[in-house]
Amino acid sequence: MWVKRVMVMKRLRNHWIGIDQGDNVLFSDFEDGGEMWTGTGPRERRRRVTFGESFRSAPAVHVALSLSDLHHATNVRTDIAAEAVDATGFDVVFRTWGDTKVARARVRWMAIGELRDSDEWELY
Repeated sequence: MWVKRVMVMKRLRNHWIGIDQGDNVLFSDFEDGGEMWTGTGPRERRRRVTFGESFRSAPAVHVALSLSDLHHATNVRTDIAAEAVDATGFDVVFRTWGDTKVARARVRWMAIGELRDSDEWELY
């Protein structure tokens, strides 16, 4: 069953639209025996991503796993999200739980939003 979420479309005021994107390694816990590989139960890894240039306001951000390396003998349970989005960046949050063992993960992201006009001045 689909649950409909009411979302407000982001409207951009002018033609100064910016797109920033990247592909970042979140962790590689297999190499050093980190908790994503050796632990059980709820686990979370959070990394801050900084945009190449600030947006006028918080942009729309899309994140997706571009690499996930998981142990073959455990259940695959992953959740990835963009949180704390502001004009300068956002947090990538990766979560897993139960017996899932994650060796490494990489995220691809894209931010789309309004840029400042070069003629705008901020006096105060």
